[in-house]
Amino acid sequence: MTSIMTNAAAMAALQTLRSIDNNLEMTQRRVSSGYRVETAADNAGYWSIATTMRSDNAALSTVSDALGLGAATVDTAYTALDNVVDVMSTIKAKLVAAREPGVDKNKINEEMTQLKNQLISSAQSASFSGENWLYNTNALELGTKQVVSSFVRGADGSVQVTTLDFDTAESVLIDTQDASRGFLTKSIDADALRNTGTGTREYYLLDMGGPTGGDEIAIETDTPDDVIDDMIAVVDNVIQQLTDAAATLGAITSRIEMQDNFVSNLMDVIDKGIGRLVDADMNEESTRLKALQTQQQLGIQALSIANSSAEKLLTLFQR
Repeated sequence: MTSIMTNAAAMAALQTLRSIDNNLEMTQRRVSSGYRVETAADNAGYWSIATTMRSDNAALSTVSDALGLGAATVDTAYTALDNVVDVMSTIKAKLVAAREPGVDKNKINEEMTQLKNQLISSAQSASFSGENWLYNTNALELGTKQVVSSFVRGADGSVQVTTLDFDTAESVLIDTQDASRGFLTKSIDADALRNTGTGTREYYLLDMGGPTGGDEIAIETDTPDDVIDDMIAVVDNVIQQLTDAAATLGAITSRIEMQDNFVSNLMDVIDKGIGRLVDADMNEESTRLKALQTQQQLGIQALSIANSSAEKLLTLFQR
């Protein structure tokens, strides 16, 4: 039946055109934004996951920055400690030279004094961003230092920040408040090192004003050879302790570097995972866009034809 009141063909064509326009608008939005899921309305589940993972990635980016800061602090301490080991080796060589007959021990002691000043300078300079793990002027110990290493989200949705811990008791060289807490300020029993069985003979390298026990490692013209031998044994023991401390710092540096690489790779993997959920396939969308544009043109033509069909009724009323 043909009716001038209701154009069923035009209504069907209009409905089809509206559907095409909606699909075309969605495809154009995907092409322009690059996202298949841009808002929660597109896909609430995928949008929620992607938003959470983007937030976690931002936290991991901060972790990467913290690892860089931690690495710089550790590297600073290691560099200074490595220099101190070299200076200590030179001091040991000077003490060995003092055992030679006829040598000017006063001159050697003057050289040792300058080397001690270099030890102090190295320890004081080992500061990065206000952190110095080698030199302590506080009444309390420096304690355990933490470097942020990762951001972890548990299966139950809980989050946790993990850290790399380092006990500065293994690195403090000079402690101005308690000499026993610093490798270069504490007293060491030479008898325990040499096993002479002649009684306790304690020596320390630097006098920084804190309470100390024993004698400072320094020589004079009449310093006997057995005392110099004690000093050599103590200095050698300090070098071994400093070497162990440097090895520990080196291991932490390696761990921080590995963790930093892991965090960077993890961020890349998360980005890829997010992309699989919400990114638009541009090849597919561009193809769909062309198809929908063609359908839109055909829909417009179909609507035009449907609307013009009513005009043909006018010919029935013409004389």
